[in-house]
Amino acid sequence: MTDTDLPPDRLSSNPRSPFFDEDKLARGIGIRFKGAERTDVEEYCRSEGWIRVALGKKVDRHGQPLTLKLSGEVEAWFERPGDGGDTAEG
Repeated sequence: MTDTDLPPDRLSSNPRSPFFDEDKLARGIGIRFKGAERTDVEEYCRSEGWIRVALGKKVDRHGQPLTLKLSGEVEAWFERPGDGGDTAEG
């Protein structure tokens, strides 16, 4: 893959979400929100400009973490190349 290979517009780390993609998450996703890198992002959407972060250790009645939706400029990138991208450079 090339450097222009971007992660999806929306991605979630929750397996119950329709936006969950284990293969893409395995590559590592870097998130910059309002100019600062974040490592606590549960879900993001670049086009709508928001991220969801866990609200401490609080959980709902089903045991799922409570999240807080923050709005602002979102940038996302893959931290590692995909399959085939880690072969000899040419």
